[in-house]
Amino acid sequence: MQQKRNALPARHELKYFINPAELKALRARLRGALAMDRHCEGGRPYAIRSLYFDDIGDSALFEKQAGVMHRDKYRIRIYNLSDKAIFLERKRKAGDLIQKSSVQITRRLCDQLIDGNPAGLYKANSPLLQDMYVQMRTRLLRPRVIVDYAREAYIHPAEEVRITFDLTLRSGLFSRDLFNPALPTVCPHDRNVEILEVKFNNYLPDHIAGLLSGVEAERSAVSKYILCRRYEP
Repeated sequence: MQQKRNALPARHELKYFINPAELKALRARLRGALAMDRHCEGGRPYAIRSLYFDDIGDSALFEKQAGVMHRDKYRIRIYNLSDKAIFLERKRKAGDLIQKSSVQITRRLCDQLIDGNPAGLYKANSPLLQDMYVQMRTRLLRPRVIVDYAREAYIHPAEEVRITFDLTLRSGLFSRDLFNPALPTVCPHDRNVEILEVKFNNYLPDHIAGLLSGVEAERSAVSKYILCRRYEP
C-alpha cells in the first residue's frame, strides 16, 4: 500500500546554519532580486507548527542519526496556529533529494491521529492516508514532538527555487497540544544561529547561486525534528 519512492518528483534540499549578521546581509540581497512567498504578508515571516510522528522504535530519529540514505518522516502541519488548513505530510529523504506528499485533513481526523487512533484513515481514498493507516497499525506510529518556527521565504519560478530562513526554532518538548497558542516551548539551539534552506528541482540557476556566493553559512544535515527531541532522556 505504501507509495513507491520513484512515483513522486524529487527536489534538492540544502541546509545551513547561518548567523544573524550573515542572514541580514543575505536577506538584503534576496529582497532585491526575488519575490517573497505569498504567505509572508507585509514582508513578515509566517508561523509554522508541526507535530512529528515516529514509530515504536523511533526509526525516524535513529535512522537520521545513523545517516541512513532513504528514510521517511510523518507530520501534521498547521500555519499561524490556525485549524482552518491542517495538512498531513510525509517527507521522504534520499541524500540531498526530498519527496513530499501532503493532504489536507479535518480537525476531527487530526484530533484522532494526535490521540493515536487511526480508525478514521481506514477507508480513506488518499494513498498517503492509507499509508499512514498502515504505519500506525503495524509500526505503532505515534506523535513525538511539536516543532515551532517562523518562516521567511523567497521564491523564483526557474527550477521552482525556494530559499527560506527558518527563524526562532522552538521545541514543544513532550506536549501534543498542537493548537494551543500558549504552548510552553524551548529553544533547542546551543548557538546564536538560524536555519537557511535552499530548495530547487534539477539545478540552481547561476544568478541565484551568485546571490548566495560569499555567504558565510555552515552546511549541515540539520533536522529540526532531531534538534527538537534533544531534551528527551
